[in-house]
Amino acid sequence: MDIDLAYSNGAFIADAASYPPKWQAQAAAFQSGLGTRARLGLAYGAGARQQFDLFLPQGTPRGSVAFIHGGYWLQFDRSLWSHLAAGVVARGWACAMPSYTLAPDARISQMTQEMVVALSAIAEQVAGPMVVTGHSAGGHLSARMGCADVAVQGVVRVVPISPVSELEPIAQTKMQEKLRLDSDEIAAESPARLALRPGVQAHVWVGGQERPSFLWQARLLSENWGCDWTVSPGKHHFDVIDAMQDPDSALVDALVGNL
Repeated sequence: MDIDLAYSNGAFIADAASYPPKWQAQAAAFQSGLGTRARLGLAYGAGARQQFDLFLPQGTPRGSVAFIHGGYWLQFDRSLWSHLAAGVVARGWACAMPSYTLAPDARISQMTQEMVVALSAIAEQVAGPMVVTGHSAGGHLSARMGCADVAVQGVVRVVPISPVSELEPIAQTKMQEKLRLDSDEIAAESPARLALRPGVQAHVWVGGQERPSFLWQARLLSENWGCDWTVSPGKHHFDVIDAMQDPDSALVDALVGNL
């Protein structure tokens, strides 16, 4: 088995290189359309990437949704994903999107701790319940925010999208050169090996046309946590997140429904 190929998403998505520029354009347009309800570059720490963007609904928010971006802990930042806030904002929720220090400048365990601090800063900005979601590596970090060893006040639900829930296979890829995972960190930072925090709801989401490795990662987490998982028909790793833009989508309902 070629483990690098197993975790290579773009190689199996038509015109994969066109997605990041498209995301950037959609994000910029969404920010512009929100006007003063888009608050950009709020600091949660002193680091260059320790900032988050906050998108507010009309009126008093019902609570907040935090979206943690992906990129295998190695690339991207919050600026590409602003448009994904559209669905929850339309339903009266604030949406926060943090950046975090990437590898090799930070280990995954450090990224987890940065997200704990970021969520606390978001809670200071927006009262009410918090839902944490994220995609791919961000799905991993959002799952970590629901684990029993992490305490973030106000988090009531986590919805990891296409998460990496078991890190051991990642340590066998070429990404290991920068991630520098060891056995202790793999054990401590693999959500599928950890308990879901009591009182926190969880729902795992994944695309039906994703790589088999990601379907396995998603199912593993849902089985170990005993929570629901949804396989979105026909969606691959890059478009499974698109439904976050639609307030009537099943994904947005999984995020904020019944809260």
